Amino acid sequence: MAKQSNLSPREIPLFGLIGLLIIVVAVVLNVLGLGGNIPFLLESLVALAGLCILGMLFAYWKTGHARVMAQQAMIKGEKDQEGILRLMDELGSLADGDLTVEASVTEDVTGSIADSINYAVDALRELVVTIDQTATQVNRAAQQTQVTANKLSEVSASQNDHVIQANDAISSITESIRKVSNNAEISSNVAQQSVQIADKGGKAVRRTIEGMASIRETIQETSKRIKRLGESSQEIGNIVGLINDIAEQTNILALNASIQASMAGEAGRGFAVVADEVQRLAERATDATRQIETLVKTIQTDTNEAVASMEESTANVVGGAKLAENAGEALDEIQSVSKQISELITGISSASQSQAVEATNVIKTMEVLRKYSTQTAGGASVTSTNVSKLADLANELRESVEGFTLPEQNS
Repeated sequence: MAKQSNLSPREIPLFGLIGLLIIVVAVVLNVLGLGGNIPFLLESLVALAGLCILGMLFAYWKTGHARVMAQQAMIKGEKDQEGILRLMDELGSLADGDLTVEASVTEDVTGSIADSINYAVDALRELVVTIDQTATQVNRAAQQTQVTANKLSEVSASQNDHVIQANDAISSITESIRKVSNNAEISSNVAQQSVQIADKGGKAVRRTIEGMASIRETIQETSKRIKRLGESSQEIGNIVGLINDIAEQTNILALNASIQASMAGEAGRGFAVVADEVQRLAERATDATRQIETLVKTIQTDTNEAVASMEESTANVVGGAKLAENAGEALDEIQSVSKQISELITGISSASQSQAVEATNVIKTMEVLRKYSTQTAGGASVTSTNVSKLADLANELRESVEGFTLPEQNS
């Protein structure tokens, strides 16, 4: 930047002389009569002379004003220098970290500087306090986080062990489920065979019931015939009894005829022979009727026994048919239950297979969980190391602000 030129006191009157000279020239020209021909020149000379005079007057004013301003500036510079020295003395301990200092705020040029410095010191004091408190909190949080990370690492390791144990247990359960599934499948086949056998047994029982019903009808028909035979033998017995009565009467008549013939003498001899023959025939008829009567009684006894036996057989057949029906119903129930058991066992087999698949999926999930647990343990270890470093950094941060002196420490 160029320096501003100042006129010396010797150069100032030149402006006045030049102005007077210009005025004299203008007057001479006017007196000689030349001004009328060149009025513009006269006006210009007059204006130039006025400017020279004004320049002289301005130079005189400026020279006096500059002298006053220089004196005021010198006085103000001395005051500012004193204020700056005083401010430097007050802030001398600030360089040593003493944040309790406070600069005096005056009305001179250092007042605004002192106010700004006080504001900066207050902000720095708050910053140091905040850094100290934050470092303390970070250190405390880092210690707690380190403890938590260590516990997390221990828990993750323990969880990993439990996951391995659970994985082994689930593997055993899966093997057991597979065995149950195989046994259930075998049981299902056995149950299906039982259903088939029960079905065959039911058909056989139904055929037995039909056969026993046919036997019962046959026995009942035979019983009826035997009863009719008994009734016929009873009629035969009655006829034999009648014949026996006739034979006895014939015998009596023959005996009477024989007596009468013997009483008749020689004349009744032939009649006596006939009477004897009739008597012998009557006796033979009596013997025959007795034998027939014995046979008829035997037939009647056998018939009665046969009827009783047939009735007992009929009752037994009826009872057997009832038992067969009960057996058929039982076989039907067995067949129904066997079907239900077969369906249940099939469901158990299917469920066991599904459980085996789910258990396999659980094993895979547990394996993934074990990997995550291992990663978590590793991450917790790394976190513990990083948190330990963070605690060291917090301690270093606290140590870095311990050199500052705060008002709380002086009180």
